Amino acid sequence: MPVKNFTRRTFVAAAGSAPALAAENQVAPKPAGGPIKIVTMYKFEPEEVRRIQAATPAAIELVIAGNRQQYRTLLREADVVYGEIAGAELDYAPKLKWVQSGGAGMEGMAPELKTHPAVVTNYARIFAPGISETGIGMLLCLTRGITTHYMPQFAKRQMKPVGNPKSADHTELVGRTMAIVGMGGIGSFMARRAHYGFDMKIIATDARPIPKPEYVDELHSPDYFPDLVPRADVLVAAAPLTPTTERMFNESVFRSMKKTAYFLALSRGRLFDDMALVKALKQGWIAGAGLDVFPQEPPPSEHPIFDLPNVVMTAHTSGWSPDRQVRLIDFFAENVRRYAAGLPLVNVVDKQAGY
Repeated sequence: MPVKNFTRRTFVAAAGSAPALAAENQVAPKPAGGPIKIVTMYKFEPEEVRRIQAATPAAIELVIAGNRQQYRTLLREADVVYGEIAGAELDYAPKLKWVQSGGAGMEGMAPELKTHPAVVTNYARIFAPGISETGIGMLLCLTRGITTHYMPQFAKRQMKPVGNPKSADHTELVGRTMAIVGMGGIGSFMARRAHYGFDMKIIATDARPIPKPEYVDELHSPDYFPDLVPRADVLVAAAPLTPTTERMFNESVFRSMKKTAYFLALSRGRLFDDMALVKALKQGWIAGAGLDVFPQEPPPSEHPIFDLPNVVMTAHTSGWSPDRQVRLIDFFAENVRRYAAGLPLVNVVDKQAGY
């Protein structure tokens, strides 16, 4: 499949109603003179470097460090850092004005960076197309009996129908309710695909006061969560990892779900209690689960999650694809253009909220 060319317009359209700009610290002060120096340990390809530099008429010097010691030396002249910077390394970077995180989740951000004046941006929404496709694929594997009934048969070189045309061994998504916790990139893409592709009713919660998208039937604040869960035929964990959201999907939540409902974990593994989920799946509190993330990655080989037939898992790889890499570079190039022009950056992180 050829790699598609993702433009700025494509990104904005894909972002839907989710806010791309934070309310504060949107503009990072650019250098007074000379080239803009970007320092990173990420191994950009030569063509990727050319695309980033071509985004602006301003002089861009992108330097790739070969090791940590060289990285710390280069930080002394850095205006911009691409990727991770440790708290202690901020002392090496007196000119630092902007940090572009290499990922979407910000739970690993150094505490020192939270109080540093540098603007931080992330890759929220960039990985969401592939993640949401994986989420829908997992859900179909579960509802259509592929994971539970037919993959085990295939492994035994057998194939015969399970149940009958009227039995619940194969279920449909049309008319069912998908409940999404977190309407960022993953949640928004899942909602669009489920609503427009499968005629599902979408109810959701989000911590931010965002407008309700047209493909969402109800949008609530986080305090609606206890009421959201029992209504769900599919419950999607798509929130960022914060002290408030860690292990929010626990035994109490799984007990309050419908026995016919499915759980999808697509953003961060530490949002759910894995042993409570195992218990829920073993004892039939819920029908099945699709997991791209897990509290411990990879799960140890002796973990009981591997013994469950009503689970489909991937190795935190749902956001991977050649297309994702194109979006990643185009997005960074756009932010470099904005930085050089003194314009607001896209995907500014609220450092105190953690996303």
